[in-house]
Amino acid sequence: MLDRRALFPAFTGLGAAAASLFSGKAAKAGTQPNFAVGFAGDVEPRGTDDRLERLPTLDLESQQDFLTGFRSWGGSGFRRIAGKRTQALFEAKGLDPNDDPSLETVLDILGDDPVMGANVRTWVSNQLLTWKTIQDYVHANADTYLAEMEATDNIGPGTLELNPDVPLPDHVKHEIHIMPGGYVGDPLGGHVYHYGTNNFYGGGNFQDEVHIDLASKIAVPEDGKVLRILDVGCTTGQMTVALKERFPNAEIWGIDAGGPMLRYGHMRAVDLGVDVNFAQRLAEDTKFPDGFFDVVTSYILYHEMPAEISRQSVTEAHRILRPGGVFFPIDFYTGSNVVTKQAHLKFRRWWDHRWNDEVWFQEYDGFDMPKAMREAGFAVNEEGPAAWIGNKNLLATKLS
Repeated sequence: MLDRRALFPAFTGLGAAAASLFSGKAAKAGTQPNFAVGFAGDVEPRGTDDRLERLPTLDLESQQDFLTGFRSWGGSGFRRIAGKRTQALFEAKGLDPNDDPSLETVLDILGDDPVMGANVRTWVSNQLLTWKTIQDYVHANADTYLAEMEATDNIGPGTLELNPDVPLPDHVKHEIHIMPGGYVGDPLGGHVYHYGTNNFYGGGNFQDEVHIDLASKIAVPEDGKVLRILDVGCTTGQMTVALKERFPNAEIWGIDAGGPMLRYGHMRAVDLGVDVNFAQRLAEDTKFPDGFFDVVTSYILYHEMPAEISRQSVTEAHRILRPGGVFFPIDFYTGSNVVTKQAHLKFRRWWDHRWNDEVWFQEYDGFDMPKAMREAGFAVNEEGPAAWIGNKNLLATKLS
């Protein structure tokens, strides 16, 4: 019999502080084998809260609740303090922090400041601990969770297509958001990603509220015909499922390079009884026929890819859309990069790139998405519907 644990790669440590803070709790959690098994092998040790399966132990839930609250404080209260500190340090130099200072100037003024450093350190430590506490538990109970996914790999509703032999480009192998194993390297990465990103939303996405809202904003062709939709870079499929709920008569596909993300997403869709299709494919080489889709969309994908891959994926979206079909990628300021003119946010983007493994964020800052869309053959509306933190989004239509 295959030892499922042999699937796991070796992981590097997260640092002494991150490893020790919750070490006693994690060890205790990993020794609790009393799972309540639902239909078709579904593992729900503490039941569900509507569409969210509760975390398997009260210890783990409490840890995540604390970390979510701490992250919210760091992103609001401490962030305001850092913003005021930026203002004071720039004014002391006779400079305006909102007048598009160079990154070199920003780092020279803010880089060694202890207040700014503490703001970064608290955020990064929270991120590390968020991933670690979840990963420790699911890895300690790996056989149970792998068996749960195996039970749904070949059943519906919906389908799952895994292509373990597909050559993975280097950019998909990075541990984006410093998530150990990234999207492709940890067989239980889908579990870690789903519950870890609940922390990102400050507790406001337990019922997929963000993804449901995004799905409600997806633009459709002028003729109203929506038979097929593709969600590119779908990770665990939360928006993919939400798209099916908005368009129940459409054929919905979600693709991602990360097999662990897709396995978890398919398992969750089966559990929710939602008929969607997941496939392990690349954004720049989807393998779909020409003109296959009415809508191609994505959510916070392009800032996590090199600019050249982004250009290729825009061209690919044009190929697989039918005439009149729409391309509606949702990401940070896809219509404008004005946000990066502020010193505090420029510094934040830099350390997100440097310490949070957002390898291509700075490259994305300089990427001209409207130009790439036009070069691919799209007609571009730079004032498309607001669907991400209040920003206008680019809406591209494939011409006949």
